[in-house]
Amino acid sequence: MPHDISLISTIAAGLGLALVFGFICARFKIPSLVGYLLAGIVIGPGTPGFVADVGLAGQLAEIGVMLLMFGVGLHFSLDDLLSVRKIALPGAVLQISVATLMGMGLAWWWGWSLGAGLVLGLSLSVASTVVLLKALETRGVLESMNGKIAVGWLIVEDLAMVLVLVLLPALAPMLGGAGAEQVAASSSTDLWWTLARTLGEVTIFVALMLVIGRRVFPWLLWQVARTGSRELFTLCVVAVALGIAYGAGKLFGVSFALGAFFAGMVMRESDLSHRAAEESLPLRDAFAVLFFVSVGMLFDPRILIEQPLQVLAVVAIIIVGKSIAAFGLVLAFRYPLNTALTVSASLAQIGEFSFILVGMGVALKLLPVEGQSLVLAGALISIALNAAVFKAIEPAQRWIRSRSTLARLLERRDDPLAELPMETDQGLLTGQVVLVGYGRVGRRIGEALMKQGVPFVVAEQNREIVEGLRAQGIPAVSGDAAEPAVLIQAHIARAGMLVIATPDAFNVRQMVDIARQLNPQVEVVVRTHSEDEAELLAKEKVGRVFMGEHELAQGMTHHVLERMGKTKVAGAH
Repeated sequence: MPHDISLISTIAAGLGLALVFGFICARFKIPSLVGYLLAGIVIGPGTPGFVADVGLAGQLAEIGVMLLMFGVGLHFSLDDLLSVRKIALPGAVLQISVATLMGMGLAWWWGWSLGAGLVLGLSLSVASTVVLLKALETRGVLESMNGKIAVGWLIVEDLAMVLVLVLLPALAPMLGGAGAEQVAASSSTDLWWTLARTLGEVTIFVALMLVIGRRVFPWLLWQVARTGSRELFTLCVVAVALGIAYGAGKLFGVSFALGAFFAGMVMRESDLSHRAAEESLPLRDAFAVLFFVSVGMLFDPRILIEQPLQVLAVVAIIIVGKSIAAFGLVLAFRYPLNTALTVSASLAQIGEFSFILVGMGVALKLLPVEGQSLVLAGALISIALNAAVFKAIEPAQRWIRSRSTLARLLERRDDPLAELPMETDQGLLTGQVVLVGYGRVGRRIGEALMKQGVPFVVAEQNREIVEGLRAQGIPAVSGDAAEPAVLIQAHIARAGMLVIATPDAFNVRQMVDIARQLNPQVEVVVRTHSEDEAELLAKEKVGRVFMGEHELAQGMTHHVLERMGKTKVAGAH
């Protein structure tokens, strides 16, 4: 047996304990990520017993960061971001600014330096994409308008943090971190030259990736796929991810995280990007677990006993401060109350980028080690409580709406997009179709109705879509169709049919109940993704229910039978 098996013991202990604690957390409906962090704490130097090799764990964590960022880039959809850009871009930037200022204020109160306050504030400002996606999937609202806004918001946060990771090493000496002595002796011209050189290197790298990488790497992926070897395909995906990340760091001075992110982005250009994501997923998951374990190893549990008030202050900023800021910003953009609460709950936690940022802050001597432990404590507590925060959305919504004055103030019913224009042709508002949701499915339905001359009114939460529809002369109302006021504005009382084309099945029953109270004769058509959900809706007699997979199978079956000359038989059956 080899005399040094520290790598094997670190991986075995890390993965083994992560499985145990992750399983326990999952059984108690807590995100598994909390279990992975706890596993790291158990094998870290802050607790008695077996201590894994922190140095090796750090290198394994670096690979985990690369593969995590590769996955983010692989799923980064510019189209999805552009569809919610008017709220996600300014909202995320303002929320990051507010949260960073709160963190800096807290650090100033504790007597920390400006650089420490900046790192602390930034690390508290960005939420975990991993935690958010799992929370939205659990609630079945990932594809809904609220889900898209929350994900778009986090994409902007992630992009902002990528920029921070690029600039922080260059700015560290000016903020009192590593290299501060040299800065004191150098001129401001040298400082600006260093910053300009860093930005220049990043710009060259990004340009090469977008101009050359988008053509070369998808082509390479296709050539490897033609061999028919699954092993080679997986190897190609991982080699490109780690190779670009490593090359970006060595040749351009760019962080491994940024290199891996752009590797994923250029891979997305390939038609095989979905297969690339599936093939690399097991390896990404395994190293992501090791990343979270290694982060847990850096946590000192004594911080909870020695500095409980500081921990509570950090948690308060994450769960309360950020959420209130996001809540106010979403309402300021005149989005519905439900959207504001969903986005607020989505941001009430921190995760992977926070860990990367505080790790870099400590390495650059900007952030004290206790700051890293405080952020890790805040992450553990906020992630563990995030499911409860999401469950509080409905009670909070009812509580706010039960106080009519407050509800009217928050929901901004003077919003011009929440009401149909006075000049709307009244002939289009009798016997019309009320179409809820104008996404991929709703848009196709709307186009078909227009071609056939069938009048319809769209109820859609995305204000940009509503503005675009009105510019085309199509009646549209902004808001959540689960609210009576929105369906009233869509003239549901005189409608011939209600078509719910939104993938958010969470409020379908409420929409149908409101519609039938206002118009008992209205015919209802509902879209759903789940077979169980389809059966439940059918039993409750909400109307005609269409499920994507079922309709696809029917269409393909009809085509096959028609080509085989069996159309009449199929029709008779």
